[in-house]
Amino acid sequence: MRHGYLTIQQPGPLSTLQDGGRFGVRRLGVTQGGPADLHAWAWANGLLGNPWGSPALEITLGGLTLSAEQPCTLALCGADMQARRNEQPLSNWRAFELNAGDTLTLSMARLGVRAYLAVVGGFIAEKVLGSASCVVRDGLGGHKGDGSALAAGDRLAFLPTDQPLPERQLPADTPPDYGAEPRLALIPGAQFRFFEDHSLIHAFSQPWRVDPRSDRMGIRLQGSLLHCSMDSMISEGIALGAVQVPPDGQPIVLLNDRQTIGGYPRLGTLTPLACARLAQCRPGQQLWLTTSTASEAQQEYRAFRAQF
Repeated sequence: MRHGYLTIQQPGPLSTLQDGGRFGVRRLGVTQGGPADLHAWAWANGLLGNPWGSPALEITLGGLTLSAEQPCTLALCGADMQARRNEQPLSNWRAFELNAGDTLTLSMARLGVRAYLAVVGGFIAEKVLGSASCVVRDGLGGHKGDGSALAAGDRLAFLPTDQPLPERQLPADTPPDYGAEPRLALIPGAQFRFFEDHSLIHAFSQPWRVDPRSDRMGIRLQGSLLHCSMDSMISEGIALGAVQVPPDGQPIVLLNDRQTIGGYPRLGTLTPLACARLAQCRPGQQLWLTTSTASEAQQEYRAFRAQF
């Protein structure tokens, strides 16, 4: 079958292809990748009726311009990047059409950090270790299979459809308010009891701020110092959302491109949807931590997945 293509004119600082993630290979030292904001990525695919795991484009900070070589139906969700279709404003959290020769432009993000662009059926890319997710640090996946981010002149392939979908948009109360101070649910971990009492009180009663030294590997938080009585520990497996506390007392929330093992004590683990919300927090943004149980987190995640 003949492919359709989107041609990248300007890629922005970091635009990569992400499917549902790379699983079953952490024993090899390979991390999962996948969308930093699972919520926005899922809705971009969901608006088009795509199966869970369909590859979509993650655009970090904005600055992307592309053109359509063939007609296609796309969906855009996540950060507000003041999208324009042929220089006409285009609202976010919606599905829309591009005709052959049309241009889509995303400016720098005004609210949030990452936007997600999906196409009907998902973008076409060769899977590496079971996934097309791009992990630049490991040189795996993405639109070329080598972990490279998008560059000017690259072409993203998709399967054209003869029957375009109607333009759809989420209800106004569905998208998160990226300008608000989020409350992120954390499941206490095995080393939780080794943190001093006053550290725990401060951790959940005072705000944290996002450190500028953050990326897809992990997001550093600035706030009250956390003190742990553990002198050392054996390195252990690291899950998505693990909140490690290094000797400087400032926690690091480990995200999709994290290392697979770590030896710092952990305050706990953010839930998947809390990680997704954190991924949209800009440097300096204030947030709060709250506690959750594993059963509450599972119930929340199942309800989320049931929508797709």
